[in-house]
Amino acid sequence: MTLLHSPNQNHLLAALPEAEFERLLPDLELVPMRLGDLLSESGEPAQHAWFPTTAIVSLQYMLESGDSSEIASVGHEGLLGVSLFLGGKTTLSRAIVQTAGHGYRLRAKPLMTEFDRAGMLMRLLLRYTHALMAQMSLTGACARHHSLSQQLCRWLLTTLDRMPSNDLAMTQELIAGMLGVRREGVTEAAGNLRDLGAISYRRGHITVLDRALLNTQVCECYAVIKKENARLLCDVKHRQDAVGGVK
Repeated sequence: MTLLHSPNQNHLLAALPEAEFERLLPDLELVPMRLGDLLSESGEPAQHAWFPTTAIVSLQYMLESGDSSEIASVGHEGLLGVSLFLGGKTTLSRAIVQTAGHGYRLRAKPLMTEFDRAGMLMRLLLRYTHALMAQMSLTGACARHHSLSQQLCRWLLTTLDRMPSNDLAMTQELIAGMLGVRREGVTEAAGNLRDLGAISYRRGHITVLDRALLNTQVCECYAVIKKENARLLCDVKHRQDAVGGVK
């Protein structure tokens, strides 16, 4: 069966009024997002906005030592490229594909042409940016005040919210890099969750067995971020894709 892809799989694009969506549609380019792909580099001017559909992208801050940690992640609820319409042109973070999938790429010019019309696109992008800033703030506080086990639960639950299954193709080494901790710490935290019966794992894959149990182990940051996203986008009415998908 041929997998159908549609811009409506991205929540921001699906929330646009028909007229605004139709103006953007000719410039939306379906692109594969492979695990580890670098979509944007720190300090480089953004050329495109990216609207993930089935992929998840990690925004990471890189230190001079080469170490990094995740400051936010973006899936089908959002976009990459807020610097295009906020006027900063560049950001301090780099964007790396965390979970392989697809998304839609949009050149800066058509995005800004529609944004400058001051319609729904502008309002949606500004409200999404507010939600992204909240996520960044909570991620920093979480890393400072909560245990590694709680942070791992938050990361797992946030990732699951954007995926159709409970199976994550992700190594503990990559998780350690995103959380900015040693791999041994992630191994211990994952082992504790496995012993509780919340997850199982083998090399390159983590499967969540009991999501409700993860919710009992996670810190409040997960619920706060989820609630803020829902509050900011609660009145959005998604268009229905009558044709069932766009290849």
